[in-house]
Amino acid sequence: MSAETDMIKGRPVTQGVVVGDAVGVHNRKWYVAVVNHNTEKSTARRLAEMGFDTYVATQLEYRLWANGRKGKVERVVIPSMVFVNCTEAERLALARQPFINRFLTDRAKGTAGRNSVATIPATQLENLRFMLGKSDSPVEFVERPYCRGERVRVVRGNLKGLTGLVSHDSGGSTRLVIELELLGGARTSIDTVDLEPTE
Repeated sequence: MSAETDMIKGRPVTQGVVVGDAVGVHNRKWYVAVVNHNTEKSTARRLAEMGFDTYVATQLEYRLWANGRKGKVERVVIPSMVFVNCTEAERLALARQPFINRFLTDRAKGTAGRNSVATIPATQLENLRFMLGKSDSPVEFVERPYCRGERVRVVRGNLKGLTGLVSHDSGGSTRLVIELELLGGARTSIDTVDLEPTE
């Protein structure tokens, strides 16, 4: 059987064994599936129904509509991207699904004209989840860190314990930036009294 074409209950199969149930579990990595705009959540649901652990970077925020109505909405912070935890064999099978356009590649790690498929360290995803869940200010995604500055640790407030880079925007506000390898980073406003340099 081919892992690229054969699926059992939505899970890729290699030599008659469902990959990821017992075989290859330790080889799971976080890959980045590139999907159509505004399909991030529905794609994540479909993947979850297939048995995959997924993550869409979202943040709850208040919104005021023109008619005066107020409410909380879940905003996608990194458009067109769904993080998927799977093995390489599973990724190959998923790449053939019509709701996934492709998987993000890392040109820097490619060889002989071929790009390497990008993976995101689990610790970086956990930092992103923490920032999105705890930040009092809106988090915005930047294609690369706003500015490479001093590495700091948050010592008080909702983001206490988070480490990242400090930068300043054009208006003079202090920003905390956490890096997401290959993708860039996420940043939010923070008060400098809540920061300390890391060793």
